[in-house]
Amino acid sequence: MNLPQRMPASRLLGAIVVVLLAMTAVAISSTVVALDALGDTRSRSVDKIEPAARRAQTLNRSLLDQETGVRGFTLTGQDAFLKPYLDGQAAQTEAARNVRDLVGDVNGRVTRIEDLARQWRSEYAEPTVAAIKVSGPAAGVAGDIERGKVVFDQLRSETAALQSDIGGLARQARADLDSAAKVVLWLVIGMGVLLVAVIGGLSLLLHRLLIAPLASLADHTRQVASGDFEHEIDADGPRETVMLGEDVNQMRRRIVQELATLAEAKAELQRSNSELEQFAYVASHDLQEPLRKVASFCQLLQRRYGGQLDERADQYIEFAVDGAKRMQVLINDLLAFSRVGRMSREQTVIDLNDLVRHVVDSFSERVEETGARLEIADLPSVRGEASLLSAVFQNLISNALKFKGAEAPVIAVDVVRDGEMWKFTVRDNGIGIEPEYADRIFVIFQRLHPKDAYPGTGIGLAMCRKIVEFHGGTIRLKTDVDSGTSFEFTLPVVAELAAEVEEVHV
Repeated sequence: MNLPQRMPASRLLGAIVVVLLAMTAVAISSTVVALDALGDTRSRSVDKIEPAARRAQTLNRSLLDQETGVRGFTLTGQDAFLKPYLDGQAAQTEAARNVRDLVGDVNGRVTRIEDLARQWRSEYAEPTVAAIKVSGPAAGVAGDIERGKVVFDQLRSETAALQSDIGGLARQARADLDSAAKVVLWLVIGMGVLLVAVIGGLSLLLHRLLIAPLASLADHTRQVASGDFEHEIDADGPRETVMLGEDVNQMRRRIVQELATLAEAKAELQRSNSELEQFAYVASHDLQEPLRKVASFCQLLQRRYGGQLDERADQYIEFAVDGAKRMQVLINDLLAFSRVGRMSREQTVIDLNDLVRHVVDSFSERVEETGARLEIADLPSVRGEASLLSAVFQNLISNALKFKGAEAPVIAVDVVRDGEMWKFTVRDNGIGIEPEYADRIFVIFQRLHPKDAYPGTGIGLAMCRKIVEFHGGTIRLKTDVDSGTSFEFTLPVVAELAAEVEEVHV
């Protein structure tokens, strides 16, 4: 499938979301319908049938109250017994209406009960009550009593049948409720299983069409990022993934091209640097002998003809001798600078305590002249070339003695461990260096002061940086000090020595 035919990831995700929303809507609507049916069934059982059963019992009691009242009045003739009869009629009417409102006529039984009740009252109760009110209790006729009993037995039978029918309705409602509950349960289970299946299917589809291509692209990209720039990325999946893979391929091709260009430039630069270093070494070395002759003959002139010529001639000879000496120092420094990293010796483990002690001893006269105080911390052992590392401490301590202030110099050498590096600090209380010169001072031949004020060749700090970087560290001027000068440089920790120190501490 080519790029234009591939589905964008946004459309793929949109389709998946639409399917999930549709399934969720179907599940919710089906559940709502089932719960509504369950609610209707429960409402019919609780709100209709159960109250109807209670009203049927009330209807039965109202008929019994009427029959009891008529019987008591028949036996005693007292009007008090007519109250249950009269109240029973009102209760009967209300109960019959309630039953009909709740569950209907229930197979016509409510109507038959009302008809039989009217028949019982018209054929037995009303005539009997009227006769007794006129003639007294003895007025009751046995035939009427028997006929009334037959009709009332029919009433009892109908009310019992009514209660039985309502009980059947209750049982049916409970069965319907159980059935509806089961339907809801199975519907929920079915929709849950269906949703799980749909989500699982969509997840597999999403993994196949989106996640797996992205993971594959990530693996290929990591392989390229790790340095395998020749690795071709063959991306698959949605349009964005393929486009991203092609973008990475284009970037990879540019990197390969630029690396090739950089490799050529590096080789050319190395060749040029090698030629320059060789030229500097040869030029400096070849200048030594003629310069030594010039200096020697100038000194001979100074010794032999000093005071014999005029004052101007003596001054010229002195200038020539001084210039020759300074040129010798400069050439020696250039030779030392060119040898760093080019004429290296085997690196060994060096105890910096001994090394710095020898450096300090070499400045004993200047320390005594200036009244300087040196504070040297307990220094570690490192791997390197002793002569080169000695030159670093020698240059930094020499600068601290040279660029002193009004007070006697105080020079401190400290060290702390920072991960896999030792961080050394050489600080003093001298005239200091402005922060804007923090980079310039490490460039060869760069000076901040006139030669007359502070002698030197301008090579010392450049050599320090070259030596420290040759040993795998860095050097910088700390610009956050209040006064004086503070140089900070790093050297790698010797792994085997660090392990021995840890074992000793354990």
